[in-house]
Amino acid sequence: MSLVVCDAAVDDVEGMARVHVDSWQETYHQIMPREVLHAPDRWERRTQMWRSFFTQSAQEGRKAAVAELDGRIVGISMAGPASDEDRRGQQQLFVLYVYQFVHGSGVGARLLEAVIEPGRPASLWVADANPRAQAFYRKQGFAPDGCVKEEGSHGVREIRMVRGGEE
Repeated sequence: MSLVVCDAAVDDVEGMARVHVDSWQETYHQIMPREVLHAPDRWERRTQMWRSFFTQSAQEGRKAAVAELDGRIVGISMAGPASDEDRRGQQQLFVLYVYQFVHGSGVGARLLEAVIEPGRPASLWVADANPRAQAFYRKQGFAPDGCVKEEGSHGVREIRMVRGGEE
């Protein structure tokens, strides 16, 4: 098996959208409402989201990566300037999804490193009900900082995890 992690390209849009939709369904099936995860337009919305990423204005300061296993996209990541006021000037991980069959293989760590330099101060939001993801991020140097929010469109409670900088 040949694993390659590289910068995402516009030709990767469909594969990126597929990983995004499929991994949400794998990961959040007991956390999010079925109608959210299996919305008829979910594939179309994710494809459009990734397609719009490749416009110059959307990419400003952002970076996306894909992991390919034997030519098939099995993971995606995207980071950019932090959106939280108290983390301005730092990076934020917005997306990191991999198929369950590659969990524990190092793909996630490589995707994270592809979009945020190791050890660089950064933040992310993760579902409170996703202890596996939280454990992964702890291994990458992130820790909860006490900030919590409820994602309105999904009704999912999220916690913020940070690495470096002021916590």
